Amino acid sequence: MPEFSLSEKIALVTGSSRGIGRATALRLAEAGATVVVNYRQKARRADQVVAEITEAGGRALAVAGDITDAASRSALFGAIREQFGRLDLLVLNASGGMEANMPADYALRLNRDAQVAMVQEARPLMTSGARIVYVTSHQAHFFGTAEELPEYVPVAQSKRAGEDALRALIPDLEEAGIGFVTVSGDMIVGTITAKLLERTNPGTMAAREAEVGHLLTVEEFADRIVEAAQAQIPADHTVLTGDVSDFLPNARA
Repeated sequence: MPEFSLSEKIALVTGSSRGIGRATALRLAEAGATVVVNYRQKARRADQVVAEITEAGGRALAVAGDITDAASRSALFGAIREQFGRLDLLVLNASGGMEANMPADYALRLNRDAQVAMVQEARPLMTSGARIVYVTSHQAHFFGTAEELPEYVPVAQSKRAGEDALRALIPDLEEAGIGFVTVSGDMIVGTITAKLLERTNPGTMAAREAEVGHLLTVEEFADRIVEAAQAQIPADHTVLTGDVSDFLPNARA
């Protein structure tokens, strides 16, 4: 996969009104991309991200879209088609599964089914040279090979299923000249997941940081995502960020 300049590129970051997605959108804009800031409900936050980008001289557009809903996905890509006519970079950041009052199958629908649907629906807008970045966690990427936090198991299991389903698309993507890379991180400071873990199991983040020495912030992790988006990386490769020492001994691909 050749190096990828972000200058003048159109990039969509799912779930980018806050957390990792927000930080990634800001970094992409700094690197020259026009960023579609996707959000499900937080319109005010998404507009703030767009304002921050434009005030710094960048280009961005906030577009609502629940990626688990077919009509909402269609409207999202319809807006991109109308505004730009193409999509050069798709960052699959949105995920979840720890939210309260959601159906039992919500994690799987969001972390597997919706991710695959996003790629399939993005394809008509992506030409040879375009790229897709899938954002995941070590707990998900290495699911089944290391001890998991009980609260996070539904997320980890469904995100691993999502990664497997996306990897099955790589041959077709490569045939179309579309790159694919996975970026995985340990617990990330400042995410909604971290907040939910602390709510259910106080001290989780501090204990992990004491164990590994340093946990990446959302800004540091966003830097790794943007670097991976631009780098010359094989399509089946995973960029591992942060500490992975306790995940690797029994790891699978």
